Amino acid sequence: MIILEFKAKGKKHQYSAIDEAIRTVQFIRNSCIRYWMDNKGVNKFDLNKYSAVLAKRFPFANELNSTARQSSAERSWSSILRFFDNCKKKVPGKKGFPKFHKNCRTVEYKQSGWKLSPDKKSITFSDKKGIGKLKLKGKWDFWRETAKQIKRVRIVRRADGYYIQFCVSVDIKEQLEPADATIGLDVGLKDFYTDSRGNTEPNPRFYRTVEKRLKFRQRRVSRKVRLVLSRSLLKQEGYALGGSRG
Repeated sequence: MIILEFKAKGKKHQYSAIDEAIRTVQFIRNSCIRYWMDNKGVNKFDLNKYSAVLAKRFPFANELNSTARQSSAERSWSSILRFFDNCKKKVPGKKGFPKFHKNCRTVEYKQSGWKLSPDKKSITFSDKKGIGKLKLKGKWDFWRETAKQIKRVRIVRRADGYYIQFCVSVDIKEQLEPADATIGLDVGLKDFYTDSRGNTEPNPRFYRTVEKRLKFRQRRVSRKVRLVLSRSLLKQEGYALGGSRG
């Protein structure tokens, strides 16, 4: 999944409708958390069903698209599941017990409740919240070919305005050109090596270069050995090293 974000442009009553949708999402999520706390054995599907129950009980919840209600219930289950995982892993400290949200900033739709214009420069939300048509400000060429792969649409409220995020499912396949990195080497006497591309490296002949110096060093070593033997013989005869016989 990749996220593509665009600035949303609308009127004041549309922004008020977005705020109302965000408050409804917050209400549904917190209600699902309370339902899980009051009833043991509640799972993800139970929370999705409970979001439909909330829509029947409260008219303002029914105005929100059904997929947006389901997304809010799934968010509550994600926080519950994260708490269970931390408990199983025995994470030290706080395990992240689900809390009630006080400042929700997003409302998420799935593959219904919205429609893109043919020129991809505006989006229309068709639920009963009254958001309506919003203009999109951004670059289009990057995602024009992937418009059919949009899985979720998210409205985000920030300090500088409202944004529309598209969650696009794409298969990233990189076809790398084979690099010519495999070569063959042939080691010889005349040249140190010759590769399959025709490059050669001259033989440095280190041994021949230092052969004369090596002979000199070997002669010095042999002399040092004979000098040590002669001194030991002098000690046995009673001569002091560096002086006369005592």
